[in-house]
Amino acid sequence: MAVLAKDIRNVALIGHSGEGKTTLAEAILYNTRAIDRQGRTDDGNTTMDFDAEEIARKISISLAVANCNYKGVKINLIDVPGYFDFESEMLMALSAADSAVIVTSASGSLTVGTEKALEYCLKNKIPAIIFVNGVDKENSSFQKTLDAIAEKFPKVVPVVVPQMDGGKMTGSVNVVNMSFANFKEKTITNEIPANLQDEVSACREKLVEVAAETDDDLMMKFFDGEELTQEEIATGIANGIAQGTAIPVVAGTALQNRGVFNLMDMIVDSMPSADRLTKVHDGAGNVSNLPADADGKVVLRVFKTIADPFVGRLSIFRVVSGTLRSGMTLMNMTTDSQEKISQIYFMKGKKQEMTDCACAGDIAALAKLTTTSTGDVLCEGKEVHMEPVQLPTPVYSRAVYAAKKGDEDKIFGGLNKLKDEDISFTVTKDPETGEMILSGLGDTQLDILCKKLKSKYNCEAVLTDPRIPYRETIRKCVEAEGKHKKQSGGAGQYGHCKVRFEPGAADGVFEFVDAVVGGTVPRQFIPSVEKGLRNAIAKGVLAGYPMVDLKATLFDGSSHPVDSKDIAYQMAASLAYKSGCEQANPTLLEPIYELQITVPESYLGDVMGDMNKRRGRIMGTDLVGGKQIVTAEAPLAEVLKYATDLRSMTQGRGSYSLKFARYEMVPPAAAPKIIEEAKKLNADD
Repeated sequence: MAVLAKDIRNVALIGHSGEGKTTLAEAILYNTRAIDRQGRTDDGNTTMDFDAEEIARKISISLAVANCNYKGVKINLIDVPGYFDFESEMLMALSAADSAVIVTSASGSLTVGTEKALEYCLKNKIPAIIFVNGVDKENSSFQKTLDAIAEKFPKVVPVVVPQMDGGKMTGSVNVVNMSFANFKEKTITNEIPANLQDEVSACREKLVEVAAETDDDLMMKFFDGEELTQEEIATGIANGIAQGTAIPVVAGTALQNRGVFNLMDMIVDSMPSADRLTKVHDGAGNVSNLPADADGKVVLRVFKTIADPFVGRLSIFRVVSGTLRSGMTLMNMTTDSQEKISQIYFMKGKKQEMTDCACAGDIAALAKLTTTSTGDVLCEGKEVHMEPVQLPTPVYSRAVYAAKKGDEDKIFGGLNKLKDEDISFTVTKDPETGEMILSGLGDTQLDILCKKLKSKYNCEAVLTDPRIPYRETIRKCVEAEGKHKKQSGGAGQYGHCKVRFEPGAADGVFEFVDAVVGGTVPRQFIPSVEKGLRNAIAKGVLAGYPMVDLKATLFDGSSHPVDSKDIAYQMAASLAYKSGCEQANPTLLEPIYELQITVPESYLGDVMGDMNKRRGRIMGTDLVGGKQIVTAEAPLAEVLKYATDLRSMTQGRGSYSLKFARYEMVPPAAAPKIIEEAKKLNADD
């Protein structure tokens, strides 16, 4: 029987890597009897981490979905990687979820992942709860962690306070209903332990105030000094979560499965259901809000694709509207093609549970869709479109080669297939250097892609620094001549031209001017001179990089009545080019990129100092939303690995984008090394 949207909770588990999101999902699934034993990340047997790379590295690298039932409500858990290289997974997960549980360790500080997750949820109005995990670990402190988070995010309010004894969580106080759960005795009473009364009273006072702020009547009652009932507090907290004015905090330890039921109660009782409106448009710019109506026309959006070794491609989706049934035919709005719906599944990690239908608000999967990719919208009947999820632009690039000669097609074919599972990386051919460039969000992501190529497609890729597309140009005006004369018994070859070379091409690349008078170079061979020069500028005279901003004026020459030929004048032009440009003070040019770097103000000095060391220029700073946005320009050669360096410099709090600005002259001190490396590469080629 299908579950209606009002009885569904779609929850994304997000936060810093290694904080216990997968372990928490495991505990919830075990508590609801969705699984019969609680696996461990260290043992590689959890429900959500089933990819070989995830098991080997003991981190999540792809989002995973599992469903369970609790108190008559279906909970769809989306376990999201916390590592910054997989930020796109979080964004796709939150596009399908209705709320988030931010998992953080009880380290006594505000971790970077928690900070970024909270900022994203508040900015995008995503209801959230914080689960402070591992309160029983050595040197952990729930209160210090709470204080650190509250210092930057005052909307947080504790709803479950742990009782600690000898470093172990032995009980918890539910601040909403003022009950105490004793884990040792397995009892629940209304007697708050004496050592927790002051802490709980302070939490209760803040909780009541936050609850009252969500409703005018409750606020009046609060100001009149009247006690709010338990139901009013619970309603107020639920409203606060939905409005983004309250972020409840629950203490627990997922590995020991303590405090997890408190979180599950909050998810069911206080988090928003899947019964929501979704903004859509009809392709002509007419925007409307589509309700999660089980009786409406079917609309769904795929937010993840996984490659299952037994089932094949699985497309995981959220039903936005209607009830999806086997046998239906839907239209893919992206590819403008039809998809026949065969078997529908509910996911439980890598396992699929067959079902006849999936209603609006639910999350399910389809196998063997032929033209559908992650992000695509499928609908029944009328045309429906949804705004695409804005994913971060790849900023970390490496050149990719096959380790074994002849495996190039396997490498790029494998990457194309991996693109089904991870839409955040790109593979492009650099038209300047001819290299294939693999771009992503960081080195870990690219390393994992290479590991998957080897394990899934039996081909090994090698990543290297991409070649920088330098240019060459000249800085003064010279005149040169080229003469090609060949006589070898039969028909000879003769071409002779005089050319003036100077900087300043009209199009910035190459300009040819015919200034021949008196027919010294016959008219039919003038195009040959131009062709020879255009072919020659593909390689500069310093290091073999393309020559740009070159103006060439053909002003004189000579001919032979029999031996003058097209090829001879092309060769003569090439000789004139080489001779002339070598005398014209040639120089190297390097690509300069503009960077927009977003960092907390405390890191501003470090970032600016580092940019100066990279031969960069700070163009300006701007304070936006509490963050400093630094606009800078730097040579591409100096920012190839900036994604990794910035992350290290700012503890993961910094981000940036970059775009090409222009070419500039390479400093004289740096040119010899570049020329030497280029000659070595050309010799190897």
